[in-house]
Amino acid sequence: MTSSAPSAPSSVLDARPVLDVRSVRVVRQGRDLLHDVSLRVRAGEHWALLGPNGAGKTTLLALCGAQGHPTAGTVDVLGRRLGRVDLRELRQHVGHVDPRHRMLGDNTVREVVLTGATGSSDPAMRWSPTAVQEARADLLTASVGLGARRDSRWSVLSQGERGRALIARALLVEPALLLLDEPATGLDVAAREHLLDTVDALRRERPETASVTVTHHLEDLPASTTHALLLRDGRVTASGTAESVLTSELVSAAFGHPLTIDRVDGRWLARARRR
Repeated sequence: MTSSAPSAPSSVLDARPVLDVRSVRVVRQGRDLLHDVSLRVRAGEHWALLGPNGAGKTTLLALCGAQGHPTAGTVDVLGRRLGRVDLRELRQHVGHVDPRHRMLGDNTVREVVLTGATGSSDPAMRWSPTAVQEARADLLTASVGLGARRDSRWSVLSQGERGRALIARALLVEPALLLLDEPATGLDVAAREHLLDTVDALRRERPETASVTVTHHLEDLPASTTHALLLRDGRVTASGTAESVLTSELVSAAFGHPLTIDRVDGRWLARARRR
């Protein structure tokens, strides 16, 4: 059974976190993938989820995107509690950028961006976009630097161009929450920098939108990152502002390796600590 959250005064809604994960546990095949994990994201905050392989980042991001339910604890996405709402309807209000996005057809950039309205991997059958949706798709495509590539097929795009097209797709529904799942995967240095510049620009243009970015590499974090959460073996090892969490001591503990963390021109760098 599904239910809608009761209406509330705008002042109450404005104070409500965009994302509120409380004491979550996720168990699969008798194994804890997440244990007592909490994360609260407010409007305008940009969180990074970091940790080694198997730390639980992907599992946590799936909960943030209403892709599943926790075994224990609670998850509120855009003020709606998982388990009490239609997940398909809720996912329509969350933008999700996954560079592993798969399609059946060799669609154009414009067609891919417009699938953000239907949440489908390919253009939905018997569905046509409105003039407003088409205009917004074109505007977003231009905003990520792909205006001249609007009619290009997916197969001829570079990995960096695909990543920027997926950002435009995620923004089509004007989401309050944007999830980026390792957006720099497979990019060369120039393409990565272009992508991160695009993310920083979008965050300036949409100051109320919150975001959560999963990555293994600190170098892949945009300078606009405001907060960070470190995971190891499904548990939170540190959480808070980026400046307080992305330190040599805390990152080394999360990855189980001595690292030196520096910040240059707003971006983070990690290197092995000399013994």
